[in-house]
Amino acid sequence: MPTGNITAIAAQAQSSQRVNIFVDGEFALGISLSTLAAEGLFVGQALDEAGWARLEVAAQAEQAMRAAMRLIDARPRSAAELRQRLRRKEFPPEVAEQAVARLSELGLVDDAAFSRMLIESRQSFRLRGQIAIRDELRRKGVSRDVVDSALAEADDPEAEQERAMAVARNALRRYADAPDRLSFQRRLGGLLQRRGFSLNLIRPILGTLWEELRAQRSEDAE
Repeated sequence: MPTGNITAIAAQAQSSQRVNIFVDGEFALGISLSTLAAEGLFVGQALDEAGWARLEVAAQAEQAMRAAMRLIDARPRSAAELRQRLRRKEFPPEVAEQAVARLSELGLVDDAAFSRMLIESRQSFRLRGQIAIRDELRRKGVSRDVVDSALAEADDPEAEQERAMAVARNALRRYADAPDRLSFQRRLGGLLQRRGFSLNLIRPILGTLWEELRAQRSEDAE
């Protein structure tokens, strides 16, 4: 720890909101203006071990916040994802938790809003069923209660059926040469299950499409 006297406080060239602290003529660390004000630092001030430790924690918390902001700027993330990524960047658990808590206070990390966004994306663009969406949200560390609430809010059985049918029709050509109904149901049904649709939805869709295939084959044979 560079205990000693603060000999200079210099503005950083690349950020007007940050300064560099020099102790006994040597660069010690960079901090924000808000931390500078909060700690009441000034040139000539003596830093003992306790003061340096407090300053180092504050600087580390700032670094974690900046890293977290870059992560959520890249794409929305759940609170658990953000903690995990900060830990990978070797921030201590308490520092990562502090950054996530602060971003939550600011409304920038919100698992409920994140869940609604992901549900809309998966339903609109990837045509995933509720089972797959639930699994994905749970893998991202969203709590069961938040997932259940978000899925209940988005629940629309008719729209879910339409998505499942759209997936099945888009893939139908790949399975049209199935030699029998059982093979057809196993192959196309497996696809629909992997996309997260329930068996209650899948069964009637498979029946409808198999009958359409049989009718088409009969027409082609005439």
